[in-house]
Amino acid sequence: MQVENKPEERRHILLELGLTTRKIGDELHACAVITPEMHVPGTAHLRTSILATWADTLAGLLASQVMGPRVPVTLELDVNLYRPAPGVGEVRAFGRTVKVGRSVFVAEMEFTVDDEPVAVAAASFMVAPNPDVRLPHQLSIDMPATGLRLTKPLAERAGCERRSPGVAVLPRSEDGLNASNTFNGGLIALAAEEAVLSLAPGESLCFLGLRYLQAARVGPVVATARLRDGVGRVELRDSGNDNRLTTLATARTFR
Repeated sequence: MQVENKPEERRHILLELGLTTRKIGDELHACAVITPEMHVPGTAHLRTSILATWADTLAGLLASQVMGPRVPVTLELDVNLYRPAPGVGEVRAFGRTVKVGRSVFVAEMEFTVDDEPVAVAAASFMVAPNPDVRLPHQLSIDMPATGLRLTKPLAERAGCERRSPGVAVLPRSEDGLNASNTFNGGLIALAAEEAVLSLAPGESLCFLGLRYLQAARVGPVVATARLRDGVGRVELRDSGNDNRLTTLATARTFR
């Protein structure tokens, strides 16, 4: 989920995606404008990992209303697209709570672009194991417009590099962390997407699902993908922390 920045910190990478949110009744509504820096390389389609990032943000904000002041951490996240996402237009999202359990919170999201349905998503959260980690006191579920925008492609902005076919590397950066001071789940999704797309240049993802097994703390995170008949499996490991497996991802490409 997205976090607020202190004045002396670099602005968070996810703030540059331009998402604004507003609570309306029981739902959390959001919107953002697609820019070329959000495209899948070599295409005119919005990245699926950006939809995953926005879904994680919406669900995390909803979870914070239930789990706060403890920090909610993502367990699972998935995004399904009906068709390749447009490369221009205004994205609108609607997030709602599905379940509030004693240990797990679940939310679902819907995305449209210029009023046309584009994708659905779901996410589940648990409370961070460390009881000393707390959400910022000033955290609000409403995120106003900041005027910030990406000035370079998202992968370049995050420092995520394709090292070889099937391998992408995401370094740790202070402006890419979450409220637990670990790698943001949306940027983990970006690394998984990059690893898969390095095996399928010119394509985009119609499905991206992630299972967060443990936090990535040190980095760099190394994403290693296999792709067969349009279905990808990705392992993401914290190379600076005994190469621990942090996330498993599944993806499917539009073919």
